[in-house]
Amino acid sequence: MADPTPAPPRRLLGGGTEPDPRFTLANERTFLAWIRTALALIAGAVALEGFGIHLDETVRGVLAGLLIVIGAAVAIAAGVRWLRVEQAMRHGRPLPFPTVIPFLVMTLVLASVILLVLVAT
Repeated sequence: MADPTPAPPRRLLGGGTEPDPRFTLANERTFLAWIRTALALIAGAVALEGFGIHLDETVRGVLAGLLIVIGAAVAIAAGVRWLRVEQAMRHGRPLPFPTVIPFLVMTLVLASVILLVLVAT
């Protein structure tokens, strides 16, 4: 019997067998949670620039830019992670390590420390 998945998604997913729909839907919910995180980071950058806390304009711009870059990186990583998890489930492989989490933790801690130092001085 032919695979009912249309050709472009079938090529993207690399074949395999259709996983339990509950797992696919859980993977999609996780993807959407990461997208919400990315949007929150970008909204934080907009708020930082829009409300103009008492920071030097250049510093504020750099921090806002950093938050936007982190948000974009999280959004890209969310898409890559969704695809890797979906492929792993279709081929019965172990789920991949979420590499975006250590990246996100390190960059947000760094941004928070910089912002805290700047606000405190």
